[in-house]
Amino acid sequence: MTNNDILKKLRVALMLRDDQIVEILELVDFRISKSELGAFFRAEDHENYMECGDQVLRNFLNGLVIHLRGTKENPKNPNEILAKHKAEIPAKDSTKERPEFKAKPKDEESARGDQRPSKSGTGAKKPFKKNNSKSTPKIQVVEKVKFNFGKNKKS
Repeated sequence: MTNNDILKKLRVALMLRDDQIVEILELVDFRISKSELGAFFRAEDHENYMECGDQVLRNFLNGLVIHLRGTKENPKNPNEILAKHKAEIPAKDSTKERPEFKAKPKDEESARGDQRPSKSGTGAKKPFKKNNSKSTPKIQVVEKVKFNFGKNKKS
């Protein structure tokens, strides 16, 4: 595991943004820009990827201790700091805008994807019976139209 991987995992686990990491590094008088920091988080095959050195990781870890615990003169509670980071992350309110649609299966047997429904079960289809009663006359709503699909052929 490289220093870049360790830095990425700490960033995700502690929910830190780039500007927060820059502030943490400034606690130990280590100056770094956001673009330099972004180069550490890139993929290894990217042209702007930069290897995170031992000095950067060491200063980040020392700054993280001061950030979470505080100093001897001004101690902090790490749980409060982490809760503050969590509160700063905006919550996704996508459930209000778009309610989630869940289709209910007609029967349990057809909902299973691992097996085909059996014919003897409750989900068996009944044959369609055509109603040939002459009591109601058939009303033709649309005229019979023959489509030639753009061809001028006479049939």
